[in-house]
Amino acid sequence: MRRRVFAKSLAALPAVVAGGQARAHAALVKSEPPRRAVLSKAPRQIRLWFNERLEPAYASISIQRDGDAKPIDAPRATVDAADPKLLVLELPALAPGQYTVKYRVLSVDGHTVDYGYTFTLKP
Repeated sequence: MRRRVFAKSLAALPAVVAGGQARAHAALVKSEPPRRAVLSKAPRQIRLWFNERLEPAYASISIQRDGDAKPIDAPRATVDAADPKLLVLELPALAPGQYTVKYRVLSVDGHTVDYGYTFTLKP
């Protein structure tokens, strides 16, 4: 009897694992500028690609120059109409320094991801 229960449990394991993977959080796949990049030219946009479609109403990016009290004033980030996994923020002209990019996204599976990274703009 125990062997049958164990065998049935073992047989169900792949379905449980696959189901867990289907409900994973939206993960950042690629970013422009990349994490920890040192740039000679200021970027015109922050572009973040995720492994899942994003909910546009709950997706945001902010950027702050290290040492400044407030984030840089920029328009609201938008999910790209042609690629629902891409989040874009148009940037104003940036001065040299280190910047922190923070993003918050809600994937269509209902999970929120709050994270960030830095890059540096050389003088």
